Amino acid sequence: MILSGKEIEENIGTGIIIEPFQMERINPNSYNLSLHNELLIYDEFPLDMKKANHTKKIVIPESGFLMEPGKLYLGRTKEYTKTSAFVPMLEGRSSIGRLGIFIHVSAGFGDVGFAGYWILEIYCAHPVIIYPDVEICQIYYHTISKNHAQYNSSKYQNNTDIQPSLLYQDFKEL
Repeated sequence: MILSGKEIEENIGTGIIIEPFQMERINPNSYNLSLHNELLIYDEFPLDMKKANHTKKIVIPESGFLMEPGKLYLGRTKEYTKTSAFVPMLEGRSSIGRLGIFIHVSAGFGDVGFAGYWILEIYCAHPVIIYPDVEICQIYYHTISKNHAQYNSSKYQNNTDIQPSLLYQDFKEL
């Protein structure tokens, strides 16, 4: 079951942490998260799954930044989230999608116990100017049975900044 906005509000500070939290961002069954003012882009190709790929940081000015189609931009939410009791999920806002902006290429599913900033895999269908602080996506929460394990990843748990893929670390373990 998906939590209602009222249930999200009731669980803030206990089963759900969103920092900073703004009451006006609660929707009927989700909460709007905003875009931080930095992006990462990969700047050496081809990308290699077995290696740390080089990235370049872009600061989004208040006047906006022109995103180009065919490029992947990694961003993050301004909000830190944590949950030990629910499964967090991320989706784009319809107003953002109607501009041709996709906020996650494939990773909108979170794990119960995840703590950190959401990394956004932003891609656009045509040139679009974006701005920092825009409410770009929404988080919603599913209930989960009592018999579950907490997310525990040395790669992505408690992140503090935008993270490119750390898949190469998996190859070192093989």
